[in-house]
Amino acid sequence: MINHKSKLRYYGTKLLIFLLSVFLLSVLVFYISRLAPGDPLLSYYGDRVEKMSVAEKEWARDKLGLNDPIYVQYGRWLQGAFHGDFGISFKYKQNVMEVISLRLGNTLILGGIGYILIFVLALGLGILCAWYEDKWVDRVLCRFGTLSCCIPEFWFSMIMILIFCVTLHWLPSSGAYSFGQAGNIPDRIRHLILPMSVVLLNHPWYYGYMIRNKLMEEMRADYVMLAKAKGQSKATILFKHCLRNVFPSYISLMAISVPHVLGGTYIVETVFSYPGIGTLSYESARFADYNMLMVLCMLTGIMVIFCNMLGQIINERIDPRIRANEVLESSEVSSL
Repeated sequence: MINHKSKLRYYGTKLLIFLLSVFLLSVLVFYISRLAPGDPLLSYYGDRVEKMSVAEKEWARDKLGLNDPIYVQYGRWLQGAFHGDFGISFKYKQNVMEVISLRLGNTLILGGIGYILIFVLALGLGILCAWYEDKWVDRVLCRFGTLSCCIPEFWFSMIMILIFCVTLHWLPSSGAYSFGQAGNIPDRIRHLILPMSVVLLNHPWYYGYMIRNKLMEEMRADYVMLAKAKGQSKATILFKHCLRNVFPSYISLMAISVPHVLGGTYIVETVFSYPGIGTLSYESARFADYNMLMVLCMLTGIMVIFCNMLGQIINERIDPRIRANEVLESSEVSSL
Protein backbone atom coordinates (compact mmCIF):
# COMPACT_ATOMS: atom_id res chain seq x y z
CA MET A 1 0.00 0.00 0.00
CA ILE A 2 2.83 2.37 0.91
CA ASN A 3 4.59 1.61 -2.36
CA HIS A 4 1.36 2.22 -4.28
CA LYS A 5 0.82 5.58 -2.54
CA SER A 6 4.42 6.55 -3.19
CA LYS A 7 4.04 5.83 -6.92
CA LEU A 8 0.74 7.69 -7.05
CA ARG A 9 2.26 10.71 -5.32
CA TYR A 10 5.32 10.54 -7.57
CA TYR A 11 3.41 10.46 -10.86
CA GLY A 12 0.84 12.95 -9.57
CA THR A 13 3.63 15.40 -8.80
CA LYS A 14 5.12 14.88 -12.27
CA LEU A 15 1.73 15.49 -13.89
CA LEU A 16 1.16 18.63 -11.83
CA ILE A 17 4.58 20.00 -12.79
CA PHE A 18 3.90 19.20 -16.45
CA LEU A 19 0.52 20.97 -16.48
CA LEU A 20 1.90 23.98 -14.62
CA SER A 21 4.83 24.23 -17.04
CA VAL A 22 2.50 24.08 -20.05
CA PHE A 23 0.27 26.78 -18.56
CA LEU A 24 3.19 29.11 -17.85
CA LEU A 25 4.52 28.47 -21.36
CA SER A 26 1.17 29.42 -22.89
CA VAL A 27 1.05 32.68 -20.91
CA LEU A 28 4.60 33.66 -21.86
CA VAL A 29 4.20 32.82 -25.54
CA PHE A 30 0.86 34.62 -25.78
CA TYR A 31 2.08 37.84 -24.16
CA ILE A 32 5.50 37.95 -25.83
CA SER A 33 4.07 37.31 -29.32
CA ARG A 34 1.62 40.20 -28.98
CA LEU A 35 4.20 42.60 -27.58
CA ALA A 36 6.66 41.78 -30.38
CA PRO A 37 6.83 44.14 -33.41
CA GLY A 38 4.73 43.25 -36.45
CA ASP A 39 1.27 43.95 -37.81
CA PRO A 40 -1.09 40.95 -37.96
CA LEU A 41 -3.31 42.89 -40.38
CA LEU A 42 -0.55 42.63 -42.96
CA SER A 43 -0.66 38.87 -42.58
CA TYR A 44 -4.46 38.73 -42.88
CA TYR A 45 -5.11 41.34 -45.59
CA GLY A 46 -1.75 41.45 -47.37
CA ASP A 47 -0.90 44.55 -49.40
CA ARG A 48 -4.47 45.82 -49.08
CA VAL A 49 -3.53 47.16 -45.64
CA GLU A 50 -1.64 50.04 -47.25
CA LYS A 51 -4.83 51.22 -48.96
CA MET A 52 -7.00 50.96 -45.83
CA SER A 53 -8.00 54.05 -43.90
CA VAL A 54 -7.48 54.41 -40.15
CA ALA A 55 -11.15 53.64 -39.52
CA GLU A 56 -10.99 50.51 -41.68
CA LYS A 57 -7.91 49.32 -39.82
CA GLU A 58 -9.66 49.81 -36.49
CA TRP A 59 -12.67 47.89 -37.78
CA ALA A 60 -10.39 45.07 -38.93
CA ARG A 61 -8.66 44.93 -35.56
CA ASP A 62 -12.00 44.78 -33.77
CA LYS A 63 -13.10 41.99 -36.10
CA LEU A 64 -10.00 39.95 -35.23
CA GLY A 65 -10.25 40.81 -31.52
CA LEU A 66 -6.89 42.58 -31.47
CA ASN A 67 -8.09 45.75 -29.73
CA ASP A 68 -9.07 43.92 -26.55
CA PRO A 69 -6.63 43.87 -23.61
CA ILE A 70 -4.09 41.07 -23.83
CA TYR A 71 -5.49 39.24 -20.80
CA VAL A 72 -8.96 39.26 -22.41
CA GLN A 73 -7.50 37.88 -25.64
CA TYR A 74 -5.67 35.19 -23.68
CA GLY A 75 -8.81 34.19 -21.79
CA ARG A 76 -10.72 33.91 -25.06
CA TRP A 77 -7.94 31.83 -26.63
CA LEU A 78 -7.70 29.55 -23.57
CA GLN A 79 -11.45 28.97 -23.54
CA GLY A 80 -11.35 28.04 -27.23
CA ALA A 81 -8.32 25.80 -26.71
CA PHE A 82 -10.19 23.77 -24.07
CA HIS A 83 -12.85 23.10 -26.73
CA GLY A 84 -10.29 22.23 -29.41
CA ASP A 85 -10.67 25.56 -31.24
CA PHE A 86 -7.29 27.26 -31.75
CA GLY A 87 -8.54 29.88 -34.18
CA ILE A 88 -7.70 30.48 -37.81
CA SER A 89 -4.38 31.28 -39.42
CA PHE A 90 -4.22 34.95 -40.45
CA LYS A 91 -1.98 34.08 -43.37
CA TYR A 92 -3.67 30.94 -44.72
CA LYS A 93 -7.29 31.78 -43.76
CA GLN A 94 -7.75 28.20 -42.56
CA ASN A 95 -8.10 26.45 -39.24
CA VAL A 96 -4.70 26.36 -37.56
CA MET A 97 -4.73 22.62 -36.94
CA GLU A 98 -5.62 21.88 -40.56
CA VAL A 99 -2.59 23.82 -41.79
CA ILE A 100 -0.30 22.17 -39.24
CA SER A 101 -1.57 18.68 -40.07
CA LEU A 102 -0.49 19.18 -43.69
CA ARG A 103 3.08 20.02 -42.61
CA LEU A 104 3.54 17.82 -39.55
CA GLY A 105 4.25 14.63 -41.48
CA ASN A 106 7.19 16.19 -43.33
CA THR A 107 8.82 17.33 -40.08
CA LEU A 108 8.27 13.92 -38.49
CA ILE A 109 10.05 12.30 -41.42
CA LEU A 110 13.02 14.67 -41.40
CA GLY A 111 13.26 15.21 -37.64
CA GLY A 112 12.26 11.71 -36.54
CA ILE A 113 14.60 9.81 -38.84
CA GLY A 114 17.33 12.36 -38.19
CA TYR A 115 16.92 12.03 -34.41
CA ILE A 116 17.22 8.24 -34.53
CA LEU A 117 20.23 8.33 -36.85
CA ILE A 118 21.94 11.00 -34.75
CA PHE A 119 21.99 8.88 -31.61
CA VAL A 120 22.75 5.63 -33.38
CA LEU A 121 25.76 7.30 -34.99
CA ALA A 122 26.67 9.11 -31.76
CA LEU A 123 26.71 5.85 -29.80
CA GLY A 124 28.81 4.16 -32.49
CA LEU A 125 31.27 7.06 -32.63
CA GLY A 126 31.54 7.20 -28.84
CA ILE A 127 32.27 3.46 -28.59
CA LEU A 128 34.76 3.63 -31.47
CA CYS A 129 36.69 6.53 -29.94
CA ALA A 130 36.71 4.89 -26.50
CA TRP A 131 37.95 1.62 -28.00
CA TYR A 132 40.83 3.36 -29.82
CA GLU A 133 41.53 5.88 -27.06
CA ASP A 134 44.41 8.26 -27.89
CA LYS A 135 45.12 6.44 -31.15
CA TRP A 136 44.95 8.03 -34.61
CA VAL A 137 41.31 6.97 -35.12
CA ASP A 138 40.26 8.66 -31.89
CA ARG A 139 42.25 11.82 -32.62
CA VAL A 140 41.01 12.17 -36.21
CA LEU A 141 37.36 11.63 -35.27
CA CYS A 142 37.55 14.07 -32.36
CA ARG A 143 39.16 16.78 -34.45
CA PHE A 144 36.77 16.29 -37.37
CA GLY A 145 33.84 16.30 -34.97
CA THR A 146 35.01 19.51 -33.31
CA LEU A 147 35.34 21.17 -36.72
CA SER A 148 31.91 20.00 -37.93
CA CYS A 149 30.20 21.17 -34.74
CA CYS A 150 31.47 24.70 -35.36
CA ILE A 151 29.84 24.93 -38.80
CA PRO A 152 26.40 26.63 -38.58
CA GLU A 153 23.56 24.69 -40.17
CA PHE A 154 22.42 27.58 -42.35
CA TRP A 155 25.94 28.15 -43.77
CA PHE A 156 26.50 24.48 -44.54
CA SER A 157 23.03 24.29 -46.10
CA MET A 158 23.91 27.13 -48.49
CA ILE A 159 27.18 25.43 -49.44
CA MET A 160 25.35 22.15 -50.13
CA ILE A 161 22.80 23.96 -52.30
CA LEU A 162 25.56 25.76 -54.20
CA ILE A 163 27.49 22.55 -54.92
CA PHE A 164 24.83 19.88 -55.48
CA CYS A 165 21.95 22.00 -56.80
CA VAL A 166 23.34 25.05 -58.57
CA THR A 167 26.64 23.66 -59.89
CA LEU A 168 26.11 19.91 -60.34
CA HIS A 169 22.30 19.84 -60.68
CA TRP A 170 22.22 16.48 -58.90
CA LEU A 171 19.62 17.17 -56.22
CA PRO A 172 16.64 19.51 -55.71
CA SER A 173 17.22 22.61 -53.60
CA SER A 174 13.81 22.93 -51.98
CA GLY A 175 10.55 21.20 -51.19
CA ALA A 176 9.67 17.78 -49.82
CA TYR A 177 8.72 16.35 -53.21
CA SER A 178 8.21 17.43 -56.82
CA PHE A 179 4.85 18.79 -57.94
CA GLY A 180 2.28 16.00 -58.00
CA GLN A 181 4.77 13.45 -56.62
CA ALA A 182 3.66 13.30 -52.98
CA GLY A 183 3.36 9.51 -53.12
CA ASN A 184 6.60 8.97 -55.02
CA ILE A 185 9.01 7.57 -52.40
CA PRO A 186 12.22 7.82 -54.53
CA ASP A 187 11.39 11.46 -55.27
CA ARG A 188 10.85 12.17 -51.56
CA ILE A 189 14.20 10.54 -50.76
CA ARG A 190 15.97 12.77 -53.32
CA HIS A 191 14.48 15.86 -51.65
CA LEU A 192 15.44 14.51 -48.23
CA ILE A 193 19.13 13.84 -48.93
CA LEU A 194 20.49 17.38 -48.53
CA PRO A 195 18.41 18.42 -45.46
CA MET A 196 19.18 15.11 -43.76
CA SER A 197 22.91 15.46 -44.52
CA VAL A 198 22.99 18.86 -42.82
CA VAL A 199 21.06 17.54 -39.80
CA LEU A 200 23.53 14.66 -39.45
CA LEU A 201 26.64 16.82 -39.86
CA ASN A 202 26.70 18.59 -36.50
CA HIS A 203 24.88 16.57 -33.89
CA PRO A 204 26.34 13.01 -33.92
CA TRP A 205 29.90 14.23 -33.32
CA TYR A 206 28.84 16.45 -30.43
CA TYR A 207 26.91 13.73 -28.62
CA GLY A 208 29.42 11.05 -29.63
CA TYR A 209 32.18 13.05 -27.93
CA MET A 210 30.13 13.23 -24.73
CA ILE A 211 29.50 9.47 -24.80
CA ARG A 212 33.23 8.89 -25.42
CA ASN A 213 34.14 10.90 -22.32
CA LYS A 214 31.60 9.03 -20.20
CA LEU A 215 32.95 5.67 -21.38
CA MET A 216 36.52 6.72 -20.70
CA GLU A 217 35.57 7.74 -17.16
CA GLU A 218 34.07 4.30 -16.62
CA MET A 219 37.15 2.62 -18.13
CA ARG A 220 39.27 4.23 -15.38
CA ALA A 221 36.99 3.13 -12.53
CA ASP A 222 38.14 0.66 -9.88
CA TYR A 223 35.76 -2.11 -10.95
CA VAL A 224 37.39 -2.09 -14.41
CA MET A 225 40.79 -2.75 -12.85
CA LEU A 226 39.24 -5.62 -10.92
CA ALA A 227 37.68 -7.01 -14.10
CA LYS A 228 41.03 -6.82 -15.89
CA ALA A 229 42.68 -8.62 -12.99
CA LYS A 230 40.12 -11.41 -13.39
CA GLY A 231 41.15 -11.77 -17.00
CA GLN A 232 38.05 -10.34 -18.69
CA SER A 233 38.55 -9.09 -22.25
CA LYS A 234 38.41 -5.45 -23.27
CA ALA A 235 35.25 -6.05 -25.27
CA THR A 236 33.50 -7.66 -22.29
CA ILE A 237 34.47 -4.81 -19.99
CA LEU A 238 33.44 -2.11 -22.46
CA PHE A 239 30.12 -3.56 -23.61
CA LYS A 240 28.97 -5.53 -20.56
CA HIS A 241 30.04 -3.17 -17.77
CA CYS A 242 31.01 0.32 -18.95
CA LEU A 243 28.33 0.76 -21.59
CA ARG A 244 25.68 -0.51 -19.19
CA ASN A 245 26.67 2.07 -16.58
CA VAL A 246 26.77 4.86 -19.17
CA PHE A 247 23.32 4.02 -20.53
CA PRO A 248 21.31 6.07 -17.95
CA SER A 249 23.31 9.16 -18.89
CA TYR A 250 22.80 8.31 -22.56
CA ILE A 251 19.01 8.15 -22.10
CA SER A 252 19.03 11.49 -20.27
CA LEU A 253 21.19 12.96 -23.03
CA MET A 254 18.68 11.82 -25.65
CA ALA A 255 15.84 13.44 -23.73
CA ILE A 256 17.42 16.81 -23.02
CA SER A 257 18.79 17.05 -26.58
CA VAL A 258 15.29 17.26 -28.12
CA PRO A 259 15.26 21.10 -28.28
CA HIS A 260 18.80 21.12 -29.71
CA VAL A 261 18.01 18.66 -32.49
CA LEU A 262 14.59 20.18 -33.08
CA GLY A 263 16.05 23.68 -33.38
CA GLY A 264 18.59 22.48 -35.93
CA THR A 265 15.85 20.75 -37.92
CA TYR A 266 13.78 23.95 -37.98
CA ILE A 267 16.75 25.92 -39.34
CA VAL A 268 17.39 23.35 -42.05
CA GLU A 269 13.72 23.36 -43.05
CA THR A 270 13.76 27.13 -43.41
CA VAL A 271 16.90 27.23 -45.57
CA PHE A 272 15.76 24.42 -47.87
CA SER A 273 12.15 25.69 -47.98
CA TYR A 274 11.15 22.25 -46.71
CA PRO A 275 7.40 22.40 -45.98
CA GLY A 276 7.48 21.42 -42.33
CA ILE A 277 6.77 22.85 -38.91
CA GLY A 278 10.06 24.78 -38.88
CA THR A 279 9.23 26.70 -42.04
CA LEU A 280 5.71 27.28 -40.75
CA SER A 281 7.10 28.65 -37.45
CA TYR A 282 9.35 31.07 -39.30
CA GLU A 283 6.45 32.29 -41.46
CA SER A 284 4.10 32.70 -38.50
CA ALA A 285 6.69 34.72 -36.56
CA ARG A 286 7.56 36.83 -39.59
CA PHE A 287 3.95 37.68 -40.47
CA ALA A 288 2.67 37.94 -36.86
CA ASP A 289 0.28 35.04 -37.43
CA TYR A 290 -0.58 34.88 -33.73
CA ASN A 291 -2.84 31.83 -33.65
CA MET A 292 -0.46 29.75 -35.73
CA LEU A 293 2.59 30.86 -33.75
CA MET A 294 0.83 30.10 -30.47
CA VAL A 295 -0.02 26.52 -31.40
CA LEU A 296 3.40 25.80 -32.90
CA CYS A 297 5.22 27.12 -29.83
CA MET A 298 2.91 25.11 -27.57
CA LEU A 299 3.42 21.90 -29.55
CA THR A 300 7.19 22.33 -29.51
CA GLY A 301 7.24 23.31 -25.84
CA ILE A 302 5.02 20.39 -24.78
CA MET A 303 7.29 17.99 -26.67
CA VAL A 304 10.40 19.37 -24.98
CA ILE A 305 8.87 19.33 -21.48
CA PHE A 306 7.46 15.84 -21.95
CA CYS A 307 10.72 14.40 -23.29
CA ASN A 308 12.72 15.89 -20.42
CA MET A 309 10.35 14.50 -17.82
CA LEU A 310 10.19 11.13 -19.59
CA GLY A 311 13.97 10.98 -19.68
CA GLN A 312 14.13 11.68 -15.96
CA ILE A 313 11.59 8.95 -15.19
CA ILE A 314 13.40 6.41 -17.38
CA ASN A 315 16.72 7.38 -15.82
CA GLU A 316 15.32 6.79 -12.35
CA ARG A 317 14.05 3.37 -13.39
CA ILE A 318 17.40 2.38 -14.90
CA ASP A 319 19.43 3.73 -12.00
CA PRO A 320 17.56 2.94 -8.74
CA ARG A 321 20.04 5.04 -6.74
CA ILE A 322 18.46 8.25 -8.07
CA ARG A 323 14.99 7.14 -7.02
CA ALA A 324 16.29 5.92 -3.66
CA ASN A 325 17.77 9.34 -2.93
CA GLU A 326 14.44 11.01 -3.79
CA VAL A 327 12.52 8.62 -1.52
CA LEU A 328 15.00 9.24 1.29
CA GLU A 329 14.70 13.01 0.93
CA SER A 330 10.92 12.74 0.82
CA SER A 331 10.82 10.64 4.01
CA GLU A 332 13.11 13.10 5.80
CA VAL A 333 10.88 16.01 4.84
CA SER A 334 7.71 14.16 5.95
CA SER A 335 9.33 13.24 9.28
CA LEU A 336 9.97 16.92 9.94
